[in-house]
Amino acid sequence: MNQTHENHLKVGAVSYLNSKPLIHGLPKLLEPGELILDFPSKLADRLEAGELHAALIPSVEVLRHPQYEIVSDACVATHGPVLSVKLFSRVPAEKIQSLALDQGSRTSAALARILLAERFGLHPRLEPLEMTQSIQDTHADAVLLIGDRAMHVGGEGFELVWDLGQEWIDWTGLPFVFAMWAAPAGAVSAELEQALTQARDAGVERLQEIAQREAPILKIEPQTAIDYLTKNLYYRLGPDEQSGLKLFHELAAKHALVPEEHNLVFRNCTYSG
Repeated sequence: MNQTHENHLKVGAVSYLNSKPLIHGLPKLLEPGELILDFPSKLADRLEAGELHAALIPSVEVLRHPQYEIVSDACVATHGPVLSVKLFSRVPAEKIQSLALDQGSRTSAALARILLAERFGLHPRLEPLEMTQSIQDTHADAVLLIGDRAMHVGGEGFELVWDLGQEWIDWTGLPFVFAMWAAPAGAVSAELEQALTQARDAGVERLQEIAQREAPILKIEPQTAIDYLTKNLYYRLGPDEQSGLKLFHELAAKHALVPEEHNLVFRNCTYSG
């Protein structure tokens, strides 16, 4: 593993709207290091390759790597509908035989597979949906879209549309954690942990400002962006979020999506019971 040089800290975060409150002012806090923005799946690969010291990665990737620690209580979670993670199906749920997965998704892909398997006993054939493709470019029975592009697709012409955040909490009663800050064990300093927390706290105080800034870039209404950041997302990894994450781990392990043996390590979190 080619670990990046310690004197030039490299931290990765997702480039979606949902990460903006977690990285507010973070580039300045990291100086002389740098913040690198990329898709969730690519960040996970880069962290594993040692190109990053820490990254905001899909929660399933933390579960797949027992050597990773959760290094901040800053996260991307939901207590209900998440708006930006949706499954669109052309057939009733019990008839889904093929599933196209957004290329950027890993946690959401695992969540969709778990919900279909647990609730309907389904294990559909999987196919990729490239970032350059639209939902019309696949003939799969169902399509999973994540991130900003999921917010642009309506439900017209589909038999059903699942908001996976809502489906999870309706089924389990627990929040769902989509992404969190992770790093190899012992790789992150207390200073970096503090910077991640400080950035999140600053971002949460400025959600409306962030929404107003990002809405025109994403071509969505400002109020949609405000509602998304203030009503659909939650940014702190507390007791309920950790319980939801542990249940997700159990179910993902049951379906051979992650290793069974993984003692989750929560650093800089207020609860670890």
